Amino acid sequence: MNILLKNAKIVNEGKIIHGHILIENEYISTIFSLSETIAVDEQTVEVIDVHNNYVFPGVIDDQVHFREPGLTHKADIYTESRASVAGGITSFMEMPNTVPNTLTQALLEEKYSIAAKNSAANYSFFMGASNNNLEEVLKTNPKNVCGIKIFMGSSTGNMLVDKKEVLENIFANCKMLIATHCEDETTIIENTKKYKEKYGEDVPIACHPEIRSEEACYLSSSFAVALAKKHNTRLHILHISTAKELTLFDNTQPLKEKRITAEACVHHLWFSDEDYEEKGTLIKWNPAVKTAHDREAILQGVLDNKIDVIATDHAPHTLEEKSNSYFKAPSGGPLVQHALVAMLEHYHNDKISLEKIAEKMSHAVADCFQIEKRGYIKAGYFADLVVVDLNNPWTVAKESLFYKCGWSPFEGTTFQSKVLQTFVNGNLVYNFGDINETIRGKRLTFNR
Repeated sequence: MNILLKNAKIVNEGKIIHGHILIENEYISTIFSLSETIAVDEQTVEVIDVHNNYVFPGVIDDQVHFREPGLTHKADIYTESRASVAGGITSFMEMPNTVPNTLTQALLEEKYSIAAKNSAANYSFFMGASNNNLEEVLKTNPKNVCGIKIFMGSSTGNMLVDKKEVLENIFANCKMLIATHCEDETTIIENTKKYKEKYGEDVPIACHPEIRSEEACYLSSSFAVALAKKHNTRLHILHISTAKELTLFDNTQPLKEKRITAEACVHHLWFSDEDYEEKGTLIKWNPAVKTAHDREAILQGVLDNKIDVIATDHAPHTLEEKSNSYFKAPSGGPLVQHALVAMLEHYHNDKISLEKIAEKMSHAVADCFQIEKRGYIKAGYFADLVVVDLNNPWTVAKESLFYKCGWSPFEGTTFQSKVLQTFVNGNLVYNFGDINETIRGKRLTFNR
C-alpha cells in the first residue's frame, strides 16, 4: 500500500518545510506544501498524520560493527539493525573486523547474504585490507561495496596494516574510497610501556587518552593524508578525536569535490575525559575520548565543514567483557539506538541546527559515498524517513534497549527528543516502539 505522511515539518537540504510526503511503493513520489489540497484514494493510500512532528531523511551510519560472523555473543545483524531503525538509522555500513576478518571477496559476500535474510535496515559492508591481500582488495566492486577499510592501528586478527610499502601499494592502486582508522601503533606501544612501568597491570581508565594519545592520532592521520595527496586517493578518515587533526582537513571545497574527508562520532561529540570517573570502561573507545577542548573543537569542525559526516562507530561488547580492568576491557560500545537523539540534544542546547544534523547524518554521508537515491527527501529517492517528536522527554533504561549486549553508556540520560516512526524503502519498520519483523532492508548501491 502507498502512504501519505500528512502535516510534517520536513527537514531537508538546509530548510524546514511544512507539508506532506506521498510514498509510492519504495519511493518518495511527491512532496506537497501544507497549502496544497491532496485527494487520495484511501483504498490504495494509507494516510498517516504525523501531527506537525519533524520528518528527517533516514540516518546513514557509515561506521558500525555488528559482530557477525564470529562474535555474535556480543551482537548480530538481526539485533543491531533493529536497534538502528529504532534510533532512526535506515542504512548502515559495517566494518570487516569480524571473525574471520573480511579479507576475501567470498567472505564479504557471505555477510551480504546474512544481511539480506536478517537486516531491518539497508546495508553495505567494507572490504578489509591486510598486509597481504592487495589482490583481493582490488577485486572489490565500487558499484555495490561502500569502500575499503584499513586499520592503521591495532585491531582484531590480521587487520593491522603497518607496512609502509603495503600502504603505498593500496593507496596507489585502489580506485575506490578508502576509510582508515588512524592511530600510530608505535606511539601506543611506547605509551603503554610507560604506564605499565608506573602502574603495573592496574592502569587507571583515565590514562586511556594518554596512552592512545593525541600524538598517536595525529601521526597516523597526517601520514594517511600525505599518502592520499601523493596518490590522489579518495580517503575518508574515521572517528576524528582531537582538535589537532582538524588542521589536516579543508573546508574550502564542496563536499562532492573533496578527495579527503573526515568523520566525527557521537561519543567524541558527547563525552570527555571528565566522564571516565563515572563511566569507566563503558566509554573506553579507540580512538579514546579525550578532553572537553577536543570535544568542542570537533563539534566546531562539524559546523565549519572540516568534518563532513557524523557516525556512531557502534561496537558492542557484553557488560561482562566491559566490566574488566583497563587492559582486559575491550574498546567500543553500543550507540546506534541513541545517536540521532543525542545529536538532537545538542540542538536543544543551541549547539547545532536541525538542518545541520540532517546534513551531517544523511545528506553528506550519501554524497561522501556516492550512494544512489538515498540521504535526501526528494521525489524519486527511496523513502527512508524518520519521524521525530522534539518535545517528548524520556530516560534511557535497560528495558527500552534493542541491543543484544543489553546495556548503553546513555543509561540514565534523559533525552528531550524521541524517534516515533522509521520508514525503510517506504515500509514502516519502527512504529512507536514496535518493529515490523517482516521487513528487510536492501543492499546499498553507489553511483561510481
